[in-house]
Amino acid sequence: MKPIRPGVHGILDYLAAIFLALAPSLFNLNGTPALACYILAVIIAGLTLLTRRMPSIAKAIPVHWHGGIDLVSAFVILALPWILGFSDEPTARSLFVVLAVVEGVVWLLTDWRDRETVTEASRGTVR
Repeated sequence: MKPIRPGVHGILDYLAAIFLALAPSLFNLNGTPALACYILAVIIAGLTLLTRRMPSIAKAIPVHWHGGIDLVSAFVILALPWILGFSDEPTARSLFVVLAVVEGVVWLLTDWRDRETVTEASRGTVR
């Protein structure tokens, strides 16, 4: 059994979004790295706001989809310094590498099974 429940993962996502929104100021990032932080903050908060079984408002995205998006995003975040051309900035590059590793570890430790969907499927009431 994995120790991070979807609700806790959602809280961690909101904290990550806040951290990313503050990262340009905290690490003196400008230009593309700062913009990437702001965009990631909005994407993470938006995804979490729309995911069921997390502290959210819409409950439109199944938890296992959120997990798939998180897994892909870990690899994308790792590659962003090279894709966006700021790999020669050590602070920005290191920040994104650490963010990707943390994203991957949290993904590995999160229980992505959507118990609500599994329960509905066993009852034959999946929508």
